[in-house]
Amino acid sequence: MGKIIRAQRIGKGGPIYKSCKHFKIGDITYNQFRTYLRQSKVLIGKIIEFRHERGRSAPLAIVKLETGPKILYLPPKGAYVGQQLKIGNEAEPKVGNILPLAKIPEGMRVFNIEKEPFDGGKFAKSAGACGIIVSKDGNWVRVKLPSGKEKTFNANCLATVGVAAAGGVKEKPFLKAGTKKYYARSRRKKWPVVRGVAMNPVDHPHGGGSHQHPGSSTTVSRGTPPGRKVGHIAARRTGRKR
Repeated sequence: MGKIIRAQRIGKGGPIYKSCKHFKIGDITYNQFRTYLRQSKVLIGKIIEFRHERGRSAPLAIVKLETGPKILYLPPKGAYVGQQLKIGNEAEPKVGNILPLAKIPEGMRVFNIEKEPFDGGKFAKSAGACGIIVSKDGNWVRVKLPSGKEKTFNANCLATVGVAAAGGVKEKPFLKAGTKKYYARSRRKKWPVVRGVAMNPVDHPHGGGSHQHPGSSTTVSRGTPPGRKVGHIAARRTGRKR
């Protein structure tokens, strides 16, 4: 019986793939103020403080509502302490305001978009991310997401007008391995990732040999047993497109 390879020893779960919960400040969800929207058509709040949450690229802002408690808020690019924002169906489509997609004109940039009404916000939440409202058709709104894919949302889904703050953080180089180490640790990412061809035969199916090469096809089928499932899993095609 052969030795269990390194990929099997790491496994699917464990602390490598778990995010740190004790560093979280809280959830960013639109449901924090939906209760107060029933009492008034528009909520007015003011940014009083900015916070950093470990593992999150975009900053957080604490907003004090005039008729409610403090809530966590994902600020747009250019936000500042003391900035006033409005929430609700009758809010103006200005940068920082939160309102349904049906009330936002076509061509405007939005972020922190709800997948379905009342789910709190799921799409375009990282630093510098935003979607563009492409078209409207009845009770549906088509939005172009940061990936380039266009997705249809319910017109009652909430979104924040503008672009998520801290867009330049992704352009900053790591410069040294130690910085990348703490970045990956805060997000519970497996790092560094070693190439299979650089390992010994006992550690990986691609390992060993007088020079670094996989030794066999790097494509494997979806039903391949654990330990052999390495490389391009269920690849439709390989090689250079000609």
